Amino acid sequence: MKDPVPVLWTALLDPGRAREQHETLCAYYRAQGTAVHLLEPGEVQYPNLYFLRDVFAMTPQGSILSRLAGKARAGEEQIVAKRLALLGIPQLLSIYGDGLYEGPDLVFVAPELALVGTGIRTNLAGALQIKWLLETLQIEVHLIQTTYGCGHLDGVMNIVDRRKAILYPTRVSYQVYDLLRCHGFTIIDLPDAREAQEGMAINMVAMAPGWVVMPAGNPQTRKTLGRHGLQCDEVDVSELMKGGGAIHCMTGVLHRDPLS
Repeated sequence: MKDPVPVLWTALLDPGRAREQHETLCAYYRAQGTAVHLLEPGEVQYPNLYFLRDVFAMTPQGSILSRLAGKARAGEEQIVAKRLALLGIPQLLSIYGDGLYEGPDLVFVAPELALVGTGIRTNLAGALQIKWLLETLQIEVHLIQTTYGCGHLDGVMNIVDRRKAILYPTRVSYQVYDLLRCHGFTIIDLPDAREAQEGMAINMVAMAPGWVVMPAGNPQTRKTLGRHGLQCDEVDVSELMKGGGAIHCMTGVLHRDPLS
């Protein structure tokens, strides 16, 4: 591969370094007692497939399979559907018709409250399919129109504790601020524009309430979260970030233990 643009990357990856960083992230998860399931090497046919969160989302009852907006990624969902089936995970919905939907546009704020973003990756037809499904599961759903420059809803917000959320203040919709405040959340604004944009600081994964793993190289964000009582671990995924995502994008969550 000589040109990163057709595959939606910002620059060409060094395969050896990218593989090493991916293995380090997997090792981090395993060290915390988290089971890690990988796609079999022979199945990986697409350069963006390491961003698994894009391809599916989980509900309390099973998975939702994406219908990806980018032509370069069409077909990834077939590979992931097969892997989910082998893991015995029910597939509740595969987006159909003229619907488009990508996994990161679904954000659970609480077990019975979810936000679904509409914008350049998820259209209204796809969002309404998600809304219908979640409401059959007794989950309250709010549709959020994403703002200019926002790829996915989870690129501008992240739930990091039971009642704490970190937001990208110049990119997130006022609807998100209002909804979170109405539900008693403390809102933490990303403190540094460079870290937000270049460091993908919000692209973190909550390991447990008050504990996150985030991309290395974002000291201001880490300090800010620390002041709000959060434990922040770091993993270097800088080579993998050339594909346009970081730890949160790379992690497709299958199951979380219920909160005590």
